[in-house]
Amino acid sequence: VQLQASGGGLVQAGGSLRLSCAASGSIFIIDDMGWYRQAPGKQRELVAAITSGDTTNYSDSVKGRFTISRDDAKNTVYLQMNSLKSEDTAVYYCNAHMSTGWPHRWSEYWGQGTLVTVSS
Repeated sequence: VQLQASGGGLVQAGGSLRLSCAASGSIFIIDDMGWYRQAPGKQRELVAAITSGDTTNYSDSVKGRFTISRDDAKNTVYLQMNSLKSEDTAVYYCNAHMSTGWPHRWSEYWGQGTLVTVSS
């Protein structure tokens, strides 16, 4: 089982990017999914999360600018990032709580990270 993140890049302040993260492998069911980020010299922090019932949660720093969504048919979580600021520059990691069989075998999985650089 793996998570593959994509969509990072260089963008000017005020611009937009859309990150994607697809889960693949022997997946039985996916519960919560989310995006974290880690800026240079800082700890990894939660950016946004979404439950299997589509309840969302955002950090205060991105609320109103970022939108998390998921497509369960594609085992994919997205992060639409608008009105980007220089302080959004970081490596973004996707995360998923998944079971690989029945009875449930739950584990946390992480993507490889994708770099988002916002130039001011």
